[in-house]
Amino acid sequence: MELTELHIAESFFTRSMAAIDSLFLLFLIPLIPLSLLAILALIVRPRPIKIPIKSRHVFITGGSSGIGLALAQRAASEGARVSILARSAGKLEEAKKSIQLATGVEVATFSADVRDYDAVSKAIDESGPIDVLVVNQGVFTATELVEHSPEDVKFTIDVNLVGSFNVIKAALPAMKARKDRGPASITLVSSQAGQVGIYGYTAYSASKFGLQGLAQALQQEVIADDIHVTLIFPPDTDTPGFEEEQKSRPEVTSIIAASSGSMKTEEVARKAMDGIKAGNFTVSCNFEGFLLSLATTGMSPQRSCWLAFLEVITAGPIRLVALFFQWDWYKAIEKWSKTKTK
Repeated sequence: MELTELHIAESFFTRSMAAIDSLFLLFLIPLIPLSLLAILALIVRPRPIKIPIKSRHVFITGGSSGIGLALAQRAASEGARVSILARSAGKLEEAKKSIQLATGVEVATFSADVRDYDAVSKAIDESGPIDVLVVNQGVFTATELVEHSPEDVKFTIDVNLVGSFNVIKAALPAMKARKDRGPASITLVSSQAGQVGIYGYTAYSASKFGLQGLAQALQQEVIADDIHVTLIFPPDTDTPGFEEEQKSRPEVTSIIAASSGSMKTEEVARKAMDGIKAGNFTVSCNFEGFLLSLATTGMSPQRSCWLAFLEVITAGPIRLVALFFQWDWYKAIEKWSKTKTK
């Protein structure tokens, strides 16, 4: 009788401990992600910031067409004082008229080649202190490297990368010297081809990848001056340059690019401006770009603890998705190569 009671007591104790263990696990499961989120909230840097646009000076390079023109129009419609810079005086005048027609705001125009530091510096000095600088100029030729002339490669690197250094270096002293003007912003317009290398974009991808290193290092240098860096990664965008590029780019480039689709300039400008005002370091323009940003975030600054949490927990699965994309791209390249050799 005593033995039976002992067995009952042991069985009851075992069931009780199992119930306690289950409750502990139920408590522990949400505790782990919540603890991670709490840690990330403490360590993410730089801190969240809001960049005002109204009544501030927004200076945009490559502002005579495409994304730059759409950004200039959006900034003007939000009450900013806008200056645009491009090489062609004729296109600048057309852009000025179209912005005034759409918004009723007259923008300032400056004609200069971003490869010429002295010309850029003169234009920026004439425009006055800048609160929001958007470095948007870009050129590209979609073709295999073996078909690229050395002059074409140099031109692409000089405009897209060296030109960005020139613009920022010319604007930075006055931006750092401003007083009581609120937080400032420097935005670089990269490309999804600046996150992942794409067939036919060797020179272009190299120049746009360079912007990421520039942006990351620059943010560390200017954060103490309340200047905040934003890096925009648009997909293919319906601009005049894109229309020309489609006529000559390799077939396999079009197949790969189709995986992300294309966007209207107004959509990209809206996403970009929202990201600039939110002070985001990385701005993706569509869902595919968002997944790409998660897969390639690396050492990029992150202001949002929620997005940092998402980056941490999705690192493995997103890498798997990226590998599937790569598999699909290389399969397309292999298929195209076989048809080319027949």
